[in-house]
Amino acid sequence: MFIVIEGIDGTGKSTQARLLAEWFREQGREVVLDFEPTRGPHGMKLRESFTGGRLAPEEELALFVADREEHVAQVIAPSLAAGKVVILDRYYFSNMAYQGAIGFDPQEIRDRNEAFAPVPDILFILDLDTDTALARIGGRGDETNEFEKREDLERCRGIFLSLKDEPFVRVIDASKPMDEVQEQMRAEAS
Repeated sequence: MFIVIEGIDGTGKSTQARLLAEWFREQGREVVLDFEPTRGPHGMKLRESFTGGRLAPEEELALFVADREEHVAQVIAPSLAAGKVVILDRYYFSNMAYQGAIGFDPQEIRDRNEAFAPVPDILFILDLDTDTALARIGGRGDETNEFEKREDLERCRGIFLSLKDEPFVRVIDASKPMDEVQEQMRAEAS
């Protein structure tokens, strides 16, 4: 089973991914819990740029694709072939949203990625209004980046929600208590 968890910053993706992985392990399943960008060479270059000065948008998108190609080949595809549950915190849908918010065509990003990257069995979109997301981001003590501005997050949220009618997409209200969000995710993944 391949599960991806997406949403704007501040929705609780990492926490929910970890809790879902723990639940699957309690069921006796082998789980690979991972995230993008990865800690591989392309992913690390991206991570460094987030705090040390953004790359040109085209270069950034190319690095995301290169990082994902490596991730699919080295982790995702072999894990799925071995019958493991793969849970990702962010995937190409984040590129559709975040790079789409700065002017790239989300459908072109999707097509480019789906040429090599498997579509998840379930895509959980943790949805949260922008003001609440910004309050959460500010409360965790991180330095904000350029995408953690209201207008940018609104555009990103709109792109995520444009996927709501896809058969594999489940939109979850991330304003609910953490355990309720997790309960709904587990019910959908059962």
